[in-house]
Amino acid sequence: MSLITESQLFNDILPAAVIIAVEGRFEEANQAALNLLEAQDISELKGRELSDFVHPLDQPRSQARVRREGEDFVNPAAKFRIRTVKGAYRMVLLSSRAFSHEGRDALMVTGLDMTDHEALDAQMRESEHNFRRLFTNMQDVYYRTDVRGMLVQVSPSVEAMLGYSAEELKGEDVRRFYTDDTDSEAYLQRILQHGRVTDFPARMRSKFGRVVDISLNSQAILDDEGKFAGIEGIFRDVSQRLEMEQELKRLATTDALTNIENRRAFLEHADHVFRSAQRYGTVVSMLMLDLDLFKTVNDEHGHIVGDQVLVRFAEQVKRELREIDLFGRLGGEEFCVLLQHTNAEQAAIVAERIRKRIAQLRFFDDDGANFSVTVSIGISANQAEDRQLERLMERADRALYLAKHEGRDQTRSA
Repeated sequence: MSLITESQLFNDILPAAVIIAVEGRFEEANQAALNLLEAQDISELKGRELSDFVHPLDQPRSQARVRREGEDFVNPAAKFRIRTVKGAYRMVLLSSRAFSHEGRDALMVTGLDMTDHEALDAQMRESEHNFRRLFTNMQDVYYRTDVRGMLVQVSPSVEAMLGYSAEELKGEDVRRFYTDDTDSEAYLQRILQHGRVTDFPARMRSKFGRVVDISLNSQAILDDEGKFAGIEGIFRDVSQRLEMEQELKRLATTDALTNIENRRAFLEHADHVFRSAQRYGTVVSMLMLDLDLFKTVNDEHGHIVGDQVLVRFAEQVKRELREIDLFGRLGGEEFCVLLQHTNAEQAAIVAERIRKRIAQLRFFDDDGANFSVTVSIGISANQAEDRQLERLMERADRALYLAKHEGRDQTRSA
């Protein structure tokens, strides 16, 4: 009886597919492996990456197993979907282990074809078709990273959003696209702690420098041992939505004519500052401003000119204020200022500068007539016993009444 050679054992007798890979690429394959992959000979496979033949949805698990190469570790049998050289998909039971091949670290992979029904193949083809169609046409960006944060896969829609093609991004560290390192770190920590994130806000920079606001919905990928192996998910461009929200907020809080805070926004903001001042014992002062005889301006020069007066008035007042000061229109020709870290004496100096600035303005109507306006201002500083902002406003309003009653175009303190 003749002896069976090692070559015959490898190529002819073993019923299982056997593949030898070096550095993740095909080196040798027996006849059963060629049949499984629908290859005519080893030349169709040699040098190609093993991952080229693994279904995209199974690649995270497959890559985790390949990383064990050189660890003298036997990967237990597990089912994977593989793609043949002709594009057919098969379900295969695979196992592998590291070994030395011709003096090099290598991986031996053995597999058994588990695709025993044509119906299963048809279902897999339909699933693959639907996956590819969704992957190609989705507007949101699908992505997957490995354990190091390197992009393994990204959908073509990324080009419309960030300007990079999908091929340009493969192998890139996803963290380099964030505008703020704290965003990427917070995102990763949330994933590691909870396994997923929903509507996580972040900002990315496009290929051409544009900053894109995004929302992330992602989850952790785990390997066969339950260890973290990467992240997959989708993100979408929410820049337009945020701009719309900001514009709606601006419209809801801004006086349409003078472009300063409206009554509601000013009072809410001022109340917050007032309560903080009372809590920490700091000083704030309020100026209540009212344009003198403004009804006469509207009656003699028209409401359009009257609106122009209000706009210029607001612009000039803002020039005397700091960024930390609050300024709002309470209604009509009545305005209010809250000066932070400012006592009554300091507030009186600011009020007097405003009064003089307004008195120096000159206005013209359509008939060429020129005129000026004046403003009366009431001043009040917070007191330790004040419990509500209204107390501060009442005193400032009483001081404004005195300024009006005593001849207008002046400031008075309560």
